[in-house]
Amino acid sequence: MGIVINQSFKNTITTYLGFGLGAINTLFLYTEFMSDTYYGLVAYILSTANIMMPLMAFGVHNTMIKFYSTFKSKNSLNSFMTLMLFLPLVFTIPIGLIGYLSYDSIASWLSQKNNIVEDYLWYIFVTALAMAYFEVFFAWVKVQMKTVFGNFMKEVFHRVGVMILLFTLYFEWITVEQFLIGLVGVYVLRMIAMLINAFYIRLPVFRFYKIDKLSSIIKYSSLIIIAGSIATMILDIDKFMLNNYIEIEKVAYYSVAVFIATVIAVPQRAMHQIMMPLTAKFINDNNKKELNDLYERSSLTLYIISGFIFLLIVLNINELYTIIPEEFSGGITVVFLISIAKLYDNLLGNNNAILFNSDYYRMVLVFGVILAISAVVLNMILIPLYGINGSAIATLIAVVVYNTIKVIFVKMKFNVVPFTLQTFKISVLLVLCVLAFYFWEFPFNAYLNILLKSIVIGIVYGLVIYKLNVSEDISEMLNKYLRLKK
Repeated sequence: MGIVINQSFKNTITTYLGFGLGAINTLFLYTEFMSDTYYGLVAYILSTANIMMPLMAFGVHNTMIKFYSTFKSKNSLNSFMTLMLFLPLVFTIPIGLIGYLSYDSIASWLSQKNNIVEDYLWYIFVTALAMAYFEVFFAWVKVQMKTVFGNFMKEVFHRVGVMILLFTLYFEWITVEQFLIGLVGVYVLRMIAMLINAFYIRLPVFRFYKIDKLSSIIKYSSLIIIAGSIATMILDIDKFMLNNYIEIEKVAYYSVAVFIATVIAVPQRAMHQIMMPLTAKFINDNNKKELNDLYERSSLTLYIISGFIFLLIVLNINELYTIIPEEFSGGITVVFLISIAKLYDNLLGNNNAILFNSDYYRMVLVFGVILAISAVVLNMILIPLYGINGSAIATLIAVVVYNTIKVIFVKMKFNVVPFTLQTFKISVLLVLCVLAFYFWEFPFNAYLNILLKSIVIGIVYGLVIYKLNVSEDISEMLNKYLRLKK
């Protein structure tokens, strides 16, 4: 776990930096500098691009990680990496042609509820393409066990770019139309920077020799597109579907609530970058002992860290919503529901990495397709009934069912589970903390209340975790950075 903890710690810092910048953008700058309508449009463009990204990447960012360690000769490896660079074009070129030829029909369908969407479909396509190739180049360095720079670009770069654009919009140096063009440009620049870094670490050597595993690679890429699309769809289908049922400004309110809850996903996102190539290596080497150890320890580490973030969000949410504009306060219920879903995601540790890099990914696709359809149906039923809260309920149900199926499936095929007695102890601690602190507030202003309450929660939670010694990795980190032991 040394390389995992080391790079995960650095990635966690940059990811939280990114989320801190994102919080400023999402909670303050967007809400003050841009109208609710255009903010909703930005959320729609980015969510739809995220849904399209796995399709346009042709699953290459997962395929590269799964198969890289299986090639032993330079010629075969170079041929494989050459294929990975060009394979996404199989989808991006046809999608671009279809979009060009059918633009009016697609625009008419997507803008039935909100006409403003009609003029910005190409923004979605270009952003999705930039996101797709960014992931390809990021995977290029992941297989070299280098993730820190890529994670910085993934979490920080575009948020700094957006912040700059928002301030230039506020000072009226640019128009909102130019802001949207600049937003797309930020994602394109991020992709180019990742390309330069990837080729600096490992310069491509173009080879077009026959690849022994070609049929397996193409089959895996084709099927993993569905898996990646499903995982992204469950997270972003809500904002996409909300556009068809409610006013687009309410999509902005929902997006703010989801962003707050998504902070819980930071540890998983940070650790995932290095867990993917390591898990693939253990599976390819048939090292079940190390795989099992990584599964349990990653689950425990992520649950402890994300549990603390969960407490900070849930126990401070009422005060937080007094800081941002009042019209956004309707998203408090959404924060609770999505926070639970994100906490469950962290509890699974490297479950996704195991499934995506094993021979059983085909069955996961079957489960995922069923659940994606269920998520769409649930959104169609619950959004008209409960608005943005209905969408959050649909997302929570889909995530809980999908994750539970994945845990059961890994247990059946690998005979391992991520849960231990320590998991139960942490769960009890989280429940007790919620009961003890939720209804208790300091009699000061919101900023000071959040600060003081967070400090108290941190001390109580940290001390209990340390005294119980539920995780060797967490205890070692506390000893190292807080010097609790000499």
